[in-house]
Amino acid sequence: MPEPRLRELGGADLSALVALETGGQAHPWSATRLEQALAAEEYAVLGLEDAAGLIGHAVVSRQPFDAELESILIAPERRGEGLAGRLLAAVVERAREGGAERLLLEVRAGNAPAIALYRRAGFAEDGRRRGYYPPLAGTEREDALLMSRPLT
Repeated sequence: MPEPRLRELGGADLSALVALETGGQAHPWSATRLEQALAAEEYAVLGLEDAAGLIGHAVVSRQPFDAELESILIAPERRGEGLAGRLLAAVVERAREGGAERLLLEVRAGNAPAIALYRRAGFAEDGRRRGYYPPLAGTEREDALLMSRPLT
């Protein structure tokens, strides 16, 4: 199987992004929010695609001194292949190229695979927002871990 291709996504990719979001997570971004990110100059939306289409994406916002990973998602059937690590490395590089000194993110405290990915990529925990995330099926509200890694 050929290596998935990484590219910056644009407005023509909106329907594929919406399909990936709604099929891949409990609280997907809305089509409006995705469309705004695709159009905004301060955002970059990176995608991974194979012959079948979009299999992953990451949304990163640029701020004066920092960048923030706002979303990263791999299609459920493609998880465990190292694709999130590849996408995260591209986000780090994009943030560095944009002059960011630090890359920030938030993650559900119970999302052990994502936390492990971020730690392997050099992120450290900076704090916690208690009860930040809405409940998933059968759970209570969940804390958000605040993480960052220096880029300079």
